[in-house]
Amino acid sequence: MKKSVSLLVAAAMAMSLAACGGSASTAETSSAVESTGTTAETSAAGAETGQTYRIGICQLVQHDALDAATQGFKDALTEKLGADNVTFDEQNASGDTANCSTIINGFVSADVDLILANATAPLQTATQATSDIPILGTSVTDYATALDISDWSGTVGGNVSGTSDLAPLDQQAEMIQELFPDAVNVGLLYCSAEANSVYQCDVMEGYLADAGYTVTRYAFTDTNDVTSVAQTAADASDVIYIPTDNTAASNTEAIANVVLPAKVPVIAGEEGICKGCGVATLSISYYDLGYQTGTMAYHILAEGADISTMPVEFAPNVTKKYNAANCEALGLTPPEGYEAIAE
Repeated sequence: MKKSVSLLVAAAMAMSLAACGGSASTAETSSAVESTGTTAETSAAGAETGQTYRIGICQLVQHDALDAATQGFKDALTEKLGADNVTFDEQNASGDTANCSTIINGFVSADVDLILANATAPLQTATQATSDIPILGTSVTDYATALDISDWSGTVGGNVSGTSDLAPLDQQAEMIQELFPDAVNVGLLYCSAEANSVYQCDVMEGYLADAGYTVTRYAFTDTNDVTSVAQTAADASDVIYIPTDNTAASNTEAIANVVLPAKVPVIAGEEGICKGCGVATLSISYYDLGYQTGTMAYHILAEGADISTMPVEFAPNVTKKYNAANCEALGLTPPEGYEAIAE
């Protein structure tokens, strides 16, 4: 991977991390759309280009967060270019990296104008497949980890940029302290095959250890061992933390069937996981994140922006949210400042 990424990066960069996001409410979604202009105005802007653009979308797996990011991306480009000026070839890899390769190679053969890689595995596959077609990632937590970049300054370079779904990990650790100050053992539950999940757990383990918690990792390799690993974690933990993990997001019911009977609360890295099996999260809006990615695509396609100089972007807000049903089931009352996740 280092070899392929080195072809994309013009120079070594210094490591820095920042993250933020927004809630997924209808009001915020409308605000994100309105802030960029009316549909009529943006359609006119697209019509002025006199060109129809073909966009290939490779989404790793179907779940609420990634679905919302894809929809936000499509809405942004449709509104900015006009529905008649953009077509989407949207394909889902069903969680299989081999499928990502087949899909991405098809996009390259078709010579699409831009590729949206929704999640880490599609991004990694796309960077290996082409150095010419612009690639935008979304729902990717840490680009330096995903693309094995040692000196990170916020810009990938070459033909790659995108948006990150990372909510501030220090604030997530503070949330655990705020909600469970008397807890002793915190379990980190994640998929070991997802590089960004490993990264988040590395950082969270440091924050939580510094706060005085005993931290233990519980890693599953794929869907087949989610239940057994979740049971092991629940048996040994006072609180469980799950990062923004695609395998976990696709198996929240299985996790809930373990942690809720065991009366072990889960703090989740994103709203979709929290809605399925958690009690609280520091949430971004994946729709807004996808919309922001679509805006980046518009600048590249219609305005000729140089993708190699475009920094990875983050959503503008984070929101503390709680799962009312799961909190009630566990006898928890969230403090002021937390917003209930919509049913």
